[in-house]
Amino acid sequence: MSSTTPQDIQVFRIYIEAPIERVWEAITSSDFTTKYGYGGPVEVDLTPGGDYRNLTTPQMREMGLGDVAISGRVLEVDPPKRLIQTWRPAWHDEDTTLTWELTEYAGPLTGVTLTHDCTGAPNTAAEVIGSGGADQGGGGWPWVLASMKTLLETGHAMVGAGG
Repeated sequence: MSSTTPQDIQVFRIYIEAPIERVWEAITSSDFTTKYGYGGPVEVDLTPGGDYRNLTTPQMREMGLGDVAISGRVLEVDPPKRLIQTWRPAWHDEDTTLTWELTEYAGPLTGVTLTHDCTGAPNTAAEVIGSGGADQGGGGWPWVLASMKTLLETGHAMVGAGG
């Protein structure tokens, strides 16, 4: 019997009808991160070597998580076009790397490419690929990106998203 394993390097692409600076702010500011995806605030020092922390929501803490859901370090930053960071979920002993690349088009329209390198992190890779829906707590990066797009384009959180 063969089993499928998630890809080590996962690439997600989305286009958002919003200026590149606003998309950058949505990725790096708690003013936005609390309203899309899983809803936790972020603390990020946008300098190489700076700390990254995605904090938990009250609901996450009720489920037994501590105060920090995701931790990492900024490896490279070029606002508002590129952010490379390490990414380590509190519930897995696995280090991974995220690369956010933003491309500005006329309109305003911003292309977002998120590359998640999960090499050596099979548990994380299986979760972030996106297999669950709103009734299952979300669906990895596709869920996060869709809810960020909805928020930026409509001003409202996607059903089931945010804290």
